This record gives sequence, structure tokens and C-alpha cells, in this order.
Amino acid sequence: MDALSTRINSLPASATLAMAAKARELKNQGVDVIGLSLGEPDFNTPEFIKDAAIQAVEDNYNSYTPVDGYAELKTAICTKFKRDNGLTYQPSQIVVSTGAKQSIANVCMVLLNPGDEVLLPAPYWVSYSAIATLAEAKSTIIPSSIDTDFKITPEQLEAAITPQTKLIMFNSPNNPSGTIYTEAEYRALGEVLAKYPDIYILSDEIYEHINYGTPHFSIAAIPELYDRTITVNGVAKAFAMTGWRIGYIGAPEWIAKACNKMQGQITSGANCIAQRATIAALEAPVSNIQYMVDEFQNRRELIIGLLKEIPGFKLNQPQGAFYVFPDVSAYFGKTLRGKSIENASDFALYLLEEAHVATVTGDAFGNQDCIRISYAASDENIKEAIARIAKALEQ
Repeated sequence: MDALSTRINSLPASATLAMAAKARELKNQGVDVIGLSLGEPDFNTPEFIKDAAIQAVEDNYNSYTPVDGYAELKTAICTKFKRDNGLTYQPSQIVVSTGAKQSIANVCMVLLNPGDEVLLPAPYWVSYSAIATLAEAKSTIIPSSIDTDFKITPEQLEAAITPQTKLIMFNSPNNPSGTIYTEAEYRALGEVLAKYPDIYILSDEIYEHINYGTPHFSIAAIPELYDRTITVNGVAKAFAMTGWRIGYIGAPEWIAKACNKMQGQITSGANCIAQRATIAALEAPVSNIQYMVDEFQNRRELIIGLLKEIPGFKLNQPQGAFYVFPDVSAYFGKTLRGKSIENASDFALYLLEEAHVATVTGDAFGNQDCIRISYAASDENIKEAIARIAKALEQ
């Protein structure tokens, strides 16, 4: 342990992966655990995307790819940004990476210096703060609650800014809350950021297509913010391609070049077959994946209806992604079946051990009152999981 770097010792393990590992451990002991902890669609990758991958194998795509991605894929990404987001990017502004997580890490590594501050509107995705820590920056959390639909206000944003603030990370639709910032809300936050030209904006839009009616808006579409916004996206969630590991950015060219340089020393180019498949995914009409979005919406109605029946669960109506983020603080300070529940971590562990349902503590997302429950699962598993939770919480 002493021989390990301060860098790795200061890095927390991913809470979502840790909970998944605990669930697997119990499963290996023969316990029937229902996993609602991972943010992973339970659909198969669509056939037309698999066909493109098979064709790429047949066409002997097997060599190293350009560090920043195939030219044809970068062109497809530019077309997608224009079609879906009204954003004009050139191929020189695009970098393709091994998943959107690497895209985010690249951006942090090339922009942040020791002592810089990163603003994280909470709840935020677990890896944002860890990646900022790796870049030797300091994370400042801007809190929100279920009462504000997990959104921050322009006043909160302004109050959090200091001379050291270098980057803010937005994620809409949001993981873990499913919240979507409207165009008007982003424009109001943008008015604050417009006053601080040295602050950069990372907009993580990986869930943009998993959206139940609130139009998606990209913050880079605000003209005065375009030159300092990095738009991050990928194919994992909307196209059920988590294991294919393709993410990408659209960014000011100088940032894209720096990310290309960084990636060239760490992983080089992303997988050749996955890139060819991604061209097919992005060139297809978005309506090709609507069946998955419709199913997620049905499951949202199902899980919210069931959770509302459990006393002590406070819920909002998430507008996107495939998570609910209930406030469970009503249980804090109570003893359930001899186990003391002091916080969300205790509560999530209790549900795993007593109900055999894996969720994730809200602590990992910067909110201590909530737990994240993924409904990227079958109706049958959702019904059984919530029934088990209800039973485990009966007093």
C-alpha cells in the first residue's frame, strides 16, 4: 500500500461498480439478487448496427485506427450534431474515444491544473469528481434536492464561482436523477457563465435520446458559450452499446487537438469494428431506437407507481434517462431488523442484504438523502424487486 501513488490512494472506487461487485458476490453464494444498480440497457444492440460490425470484420478492418477516430465516423458525428443539436462542428473538432468516460477524462487532463476548481451541480455522475481528483483539481459541489427537481439555480451557480473556477460539468438528462434542464433553464445559467469567460463547460449528453417529452437542448447552442463548451456524447445508452466503448467530443479545435495528443499517449485510437458500427448507428434515423425509449418510459411509469406505495419514499417525475432517485431520508435514524440506518449508504446496503436488491447510494452522486434505482430491467424484475423492498421495509 505504501508503495502506491498518492494519486491512486486518493481515488475512490466507483460506487456503482462496487455495488455491482457486492451483488455478484452474493449471487456467487447462491443468493437470488436483482441488480438495479448498473446504468446499462437490457436490450440487445439493434440488428442494423450488428450487421455493420459484421460487415467491417468481413471487410478486414483490423488495423490501428487514427487516434481521434476514422474520418468517416467524425463526419457522421458532425452530421449528427447538426441534425440533433443544431451544432456546427468540423471534423477537426471531433475526437472519438474508448467510451464517453475517456472523453471526459481527456478533457479534464488537458484543461485542469493543480488547484483549479471544478463545479459539480449535484447530483452528478460518480466519475466526475474522481476524474477531477486525478487531474489534481478540487471539486466544489452545488447542491440541489428533490424539491427543486434536482436542478440548481443561476443564483447558486453565481455564488459558487471563485477566481479558481476553471470548469463546470453539466449532465442532462441527468444520471442519477433523470432530470432534464430545459432550454430556458440552460439559457438562465448561461447568462451567469457568459460573465466569466475563463470558465469552460463540459456538457455530458450521453442520455439525450432517452427522453420522455422535454426537448433536449445543448448548452453549446448558446452562441456566447460555444467557444468554451465541450459537448460529450456516445452510443452506449441510447443504442444499447455499452460494451462497444465508443464516446466522442465536439469541442473548440485547440481542445480537440490537446485531447488527441493526450489520448495518443494512453490508448491511441478506439476499436476499429466498434467505430464502423457507430457510423451505422449515428447515420440511421433516431426513430430506429424509439422502441427502446418507449419501453423505458413504460417502465418509468411502472416503477414510480410501485415506489409510491412504499411509505417514506419521496419521488419526483424524471423526464429522461432510466433512473429514479428517491429521497429515503425518512428512514435515517431508524433501526430495521436490528440494523441501524444512519444514511443512504446504510439504506442501500440494507436493501442488498435484506431484500437482495442492488441499488446505489446517493452519497456517490453528491446527494446524501437519496438512492439511485435503475429501471433498465424487465417488468418482471422491477415488480419483484420493489415487492422485496416493500417487504424489507415493513415495520
